Amino acid sequence: MIIFNFFLRAVLVAFLFSACGEKQVKPHTRSVEQAIAVTYLQAESVMMPIHLETIAQTEGAKEIEVRPRISGVILKRLYQEGTAVIAGQPLFQIDPEPYQHALAEAEASVQEQQVRVLRAQTEEDRQRQLLASNFVSQRAYDIARADMAAAEAGLQAAKARARQAKLNHSYTTVKAPFDGVTGRSQFSEGALVSANISLLTTLSQLSPIWVQFSFSANELSAVGGRLSEHNVHDIALIVSDGSQYRHAGAINFAASQIDPQLGTQQLRATFENTDHSVLPGQFVRIRISAGERRSVYLVPQAAVMTSEFGRYVYVIDDHGTVAQRPVEVGNWIGTNWEILQGLNSGDKVVIDNLIKLTPGKAVVAQPYRDALIPQSDRTGVTP
Repeated sequence: MIIFNFFLRAVLVAFLFSACGEKQVKPHTRSVEQAIAVTYLQAESVMMPIHLETIAQTEGAKEIEVRPRISGVILKRLYQEGTAVIAGQPLFQIDPEPYQHALAEAEASVQEQQVRVLRAQTEEDRQRQLLASNFVSQRAYDIARADMAAAEAGLQAAKARARQAKLNHSYTTVKAPFDGVTGRSQFSEGALVSANISLLTTLSQLSPIWVQFSFSANELSAVGGRLSEHNVHDIALIVSDGSQYRHAGAINFAASQIDPQLGTQQLRATFENTDHSVLPGQFVRIRISAGERRSVYLVPQAAVMTSEFGRYVYVIDDHGTVAQRPVEVGNWIGTNWEILQGLNSGDKVVIDNLIKLTPGKAVVAQPYRDALIPQSDRTGVTP
């Protein structure tokens, strides 16, 4: 028993020494989270009009189908497909020979009728003199005068036929009715075309360019009702790459009623397009500002995050940590989101390193000196 107790004490002493040794070998470590460096933008309210944005489609200010006004055989195409042409520029040449013959015949008919008029005038004058001397009856003079009137009417009809023949001859050269860009030719040389039926090509006027769009009744209620050129402050065109078109637009059509099938008001805007950078048929976005001004906050688009619960931003609190702040967004204004609710004046909104942040994360924050709000949007910013 004594030996057993001694052995037990030895094992206990060895275990205690081993534990102490491990404690001395293993250093005492403690994970210390390092603060993340971020940049913040201090929220400032901005007085801005209400913005509406929607998908739109472009169209030429004038878009026509070029058709021949006479029938004939196409001798030559006089333009290069897909190029710009000016008003009056020849596009097609239709065989003019049949119409030259018709014109010559009509002009000869005019000359023949002029001779008949001259003869009738001479006879009428002679009968008038004989009537004055009582050598002929009144009936004979009336017949001569009627013949002269018929000859003069025949002359007018012959001149009208000559004008029409001349006009038909001019139609043998198909010309562009206005400045525009041509389409593909539908007929080649040697093809027979029919008057007012055969489609030769198309022509589109690209400057100005028109944009068709619409807004729902609910969207219209936000700006006070029906839109028109009188209550739209400005209108911008957003092209496919997300940039804003350099020319401002103007409303040139606003429907006076809501479309009963779609529940929308149809509108159309016009934009200068001298360099033809916008083509008909493109899908673009239209942003208009209308209605009364309201106080909003503008933050960079990158600062607004999205989760399954909606959009939010990271805001730095007084303890140097970040918190998620749910926000209600409006429209894009340049490179910024329009924040309608969720921010207060003076809030520090984080604008970078967002992927590294979680609620309660400590940060080392520095202000962003050059605000990302466009100069044109700074009107009414409260200090």
